Amino acid sequence: MSGLMNRWMAPLAATLAVFAAAGAAQAQTGYPDKPVRLVVGFSAGGPTDLPARFIADRLGTALGQRVVVENRTGAGGQIATQDVLGKPRDGYNLLLCTHFESINAAIYKKIAYKLADVAPISQISRYYYGIALSNEIPAQNWDAFIAYAKANPGKVNYGMVGRGSAQEILALELGKMTGIAMTGVPYKGGAEIMPDLLAGRVHVYVSPTLSILPQYKAGKLKIIGVTSPQRLAVLADTPTLSERALPFVRFGWLGICAGSGTAQPIIALLNRHITAIVKLPEYSAMIEKAGSIPLSSTPEELGRILADTYEQTVGISREFGLQFD
Repeated sequence: MSGLMNRWMAPLAATLAVFAAAGAAQAQTGYPDKPVRLVVGFSAGGPTDLPARFIADRLGTALGQRVVVENRTGAGGQIATQDVLGKPRDGYNLLLCTHFESINAAIYKKIAYKLADVAPISQISRYYYGIALSNEIPAQNWDAFIAYAKANPGKVNYGMVGRGSAQEILALELGKMTGIAMTGVPYKGGAEIMPDLLAGRVHVYVSPTLSILPQYKAGKLKIIGVTSPQRLAVLADTPTLSERALPFVRFGWLGICAGSGTAQPIIALLNRHITAIVKLPEYSAMIEKAGSIPLSSTPEELGRILADTYEQTVGISREFGLQFD
């Protein structure tokens, strides 16, 4: 019995130690003594917004101050990033950071920030993409869609969240690998794409699974493939692109960042709290239900992810000529 008790008490003691350390750091810095902003660069209710609001709610409780989510949409997340980086770097202005920070830095020549301006705190999830197809397209699976697109050159278009967005990059890669040509239609965010996709005004949307699962389950659109290495539990009947002889595994990620120069004790405090929130069963359930994976990280690990995403995008931008002013 004593052995079982020790095995049970050890994780509890470790958890209590983490929160004690966080409390000590909070007391030393005096942070926070007012509400904190968490800025999201995409539409409310989307695949970035929902996790952000969960994190903000629990983080506010842990900090003893409200954490308020603000949506600053447009320019593929650049408006939100510039908003946060243009404010004092004191821990009161946080960013729901994504691969878009790295992508934008790689493809825009006159972007208003450098990747080094972003201070990573922690990753909060990884997600895969589904290829959503409008019901207006008479194809029920991947192979039938490719055949349709080849038979109708120039007639298939896809929705993307701005030029150089992940949606455009993935669609261009898929087009090159399959020999089809599609036309990109830019939108401010996924929430604006969905009505046009359902109405058949836009035909394809390479989207995080979270934002297309409800419409798929309601029969309002088709999901003809996913970019995960194995089938997703929430889409068990949908094949991966690898199953269709396409070596195409792609994922996105979400994290929490601040502006560089934010005091290290504040970064460490936020990291400890966010890591604990990501481990909550209710957070895991929400993320996994959407076909994503709950993941936390150290600031250094997220920094490497940002750098790797940047390097990958530089190569892709050269291949497809994605360089913009």
